[in-house]
Amino acid sequence: MSNIQGHVSLRFGAVRDAFAENFARRRELGGACCVFEHCEKVVDLWGGIRNRQTREPWEQDTMVVVHSATKGLAAMTLAIAHSRGWLDYEERVSMYWPEFAQQGKERITVRQLLAHQAGLFAFDEPVDRSVVADLDRLAKVMARQKPAWEPGTRQGYHALTLGFYEGELLRRVDPQHRSLGVFFQDEIASPLGLDVYIRLPEAIPNTRLATLAPPGRLEMLFGFPLRLMLETMNRRSNIYRALVINPGAGVYLDEQRVYARNLEVPSGLGVGAARAIARAYGIFASGGRELGLRKETLDLLAAPAIPPTRGFYDECMKAEGVQFSLGFIKPSAAWSFGSPSSFGAPGSGGALGFADPATGIGYAYVTSQMGTHLTGDPRDVALRNALYSAISTFERTTDGLLDAEVDRQV
Repeated sequence: MSNIQGHVSLRFGAVRDAFAENFARRRELGGACCVFEHCEKVVDLWGGIRNRQTREPWEQDTMVVVHSATKGLAAMTLAIAHSRGWLDYEERVSMYWPEFAQQGKERITVRQLLAHQAGLFAFDEPVDRSVVADLDRLAKVMARQKPAWEPGTRQGYHALTLGFYEGELLRRVDPQHRSLGVFFQDEIASPLGLDVYIRLPEAIPNTRLATLAPPGRLEMLFGFPLRLMLETMNRRSNIYRALVINPGAGVYLDEQRVYARNLEVPSGLGVGAARAIARAYGIFASGGRELGLRKETLDLLAAPAIPPTRGFYDECMKAEGVQFSLGFIKPSAAWSFGSPSSFGAPGSGGALGFADPATGIGYAYVTSQMGTHLTGDPRDVALRNALYSAISTFERTTDGLLDAEVDRQV
């Protein structure tokens, strides 16, 4: 039994239907979907089970790790820093972090770093959980890292390293020198009352946390692109170095506590509820007043991505077309979502959060069943299709009524 709970506004009933169909037809295990429209909650759904082994239900306050969807939350902190005048996206990183200039990194701009164009997708030095937990040690490792190519010429997905570089950059510009996870909690999550963390505290009980069920063997075999599968098994490949080692994507796991506590992996250890993620994006989509965001900042986030000189081909994913800008992913032919001005971040397994300034939409989907699709999980796609179909229908109806009213007045 999926035991779907929550509510939807009347005109978004199709989203609830799609959510139910995910359980009936798309092998959903447990999950949640939430949508804010112009800061009003219009969809808030949850259901299924949060733990395949125990069969415990997904509750209203259940949280789950969202993998790389964390990148969008991390990028929000830098957007706030930009709005406060602490950070210029076009400035060189070394202006804020002088030690970063080592090994040919002196000309890398903040924009290039946040667009996965710096060639810093992996660490050559050993990095384990103890290094990740010691931000001063980690900063020295990052400062010594040599780019894999001339910065600004190529794109390569910084699967884990991006968040570490963002975290140190934020520490340097924040007058209080807070870590990214602490800053996120202080300036975004706590003021808005959001159940989402980049630094999961000890106080959160295991019973609030969903565990991730891996895909089945056939899904693993046929779901991922063959070339990418082969690359992840090659110890010398870019994606292996970016994702599997130093520290590796599994750094967030904890046998006793489900997910590591008081550890910051801003590219992959965000733990939260769909409601919280959608609320944060909803504010970014609707003017940002609650967070003190300037229009200039929001306009930059909404603007098209700027490609490196060799185009958007990704040297880690070995694929064409995914576009990054200022820490977020942007809509493209390869990864379509929202409107052209949208910005967000997907997570391995199916999670997605994004802001759509054109419609005032803040959206989030999270799940306890990992999928294998890299550019739009079918469960998420079904929800978004239903959402935007409802928006389009409402706009056409509204336009028709306005046209009829004008005709009557004439």
